[in-house]
Amino acid sequence: MASKPVPKILIIFTLTCTLTSTYSLPFVVFHGLSEKCSTRGVKRLIKLLNKSSGSEGYCIEIGNGKWDSWFMPLLEQTTIACEKLSQLAERENISFGNMVGRGVVEFCDGGPPVKNFISLAGPHAGTASIPFCGSGLICILEDCFVKLEIYRSSFQENLAPASYIKIPTEIDDYLQGCSFLPKLNNERINDRNSTYKKRFASLQNLVLIMFEHDRVLVPKETSLFGYFPDGSWSTVLPAQETKLYTEDWIGLKTLDEAGKVKFINVSGGHLHISTSDAKKYIVPYLEDEVSIQLNITNPYYIWLSSIWDFMKESVGLAADRLLLHTLI
Repeated sequence: MASKPVPKILIIFTLTCTLTSTYSLPFVVFHGLSEKCSTRGVKRLIKLLNKSSGSEGYCIEIGNGKWDSWFMPLLEQTTIACEKLSQLAERENISFGNMVGRGVVEFCDGGPPVKNFISLAGPHAGTASIPFCGSGLICILEDCFVKLEIYRSSFQENLAPASYIKIPTEIDDYLQGCSFLPKLNNERINDRNSTYKKRFASLQNLVLIMFEHDRVLVPKETSLFGYFPDGSWSTVLPAQETKLYTEDWIGLKTLDEAGKVKFINVSGGHLHISTSDAKKYIVPYLEDEVSIQLNITNPYYIWLSSIWDFMKESVGLAADRLLLHTLI
């Protein structure tokens, strides 16, 4: 149950005064597999973030949504996302998303500068299993078959999740055949791009959110850049013990040492984020503090809004709830 809010005290100013306030930052949402911008969960999340922060939000649709989220190569999705972002006015501060979102940050030449990157359950270090199938016999057989063929061009060109599947005991095949993640993470020794690292390291905040009971990503710690060591399934390394971090392939270590990375663990299954967690971990990064001149001459709408919010909380109309029941 949501805690009761602290009552607000109304002070009416009728003169110009200088004080520290906030201004909102525009944000962009990239949905993921089996989703589209018009689904209820995505619309509900954007509405909450918009209302809580005052920020203007956009959902970038790539292709037809659900179908292309599965079958359009991620490099092609990233290219389309770059083009659409370049057409948005007032787009210059924040991006929200996972694989395509990171591709926009690292790959877009002349793309919009990104201030904060907020990721919910992103397979940043890869995932070792095909998403969403389940644990039945058919899924187990399918998973084994796919693992044998996943790095063939026929899979890489026609199945988007194939381009971020990383089998820890097949690292050579992964580096040679996987079309997206090795490039995104600067994993190929002879093909590392300093521009990708520079762009990623330029973020002011990197917010990584892992769901404690995530059964979609294998391992769940990939949301925080943790992963299996090369050649083994025996343990999961935290981000700080991976080569990607220690050798600073994409600037993750640089960001972390500067205090710009937030490693967050929330309860719930894959993307089951609650209203309270969204407000706590996402909304603050849609606002910036700035010292501005305010001329407050008519505060009554603020007073009425505060009373209304307090009444809703008191009778339980604003109780905490899950925002996303589907996958983005």
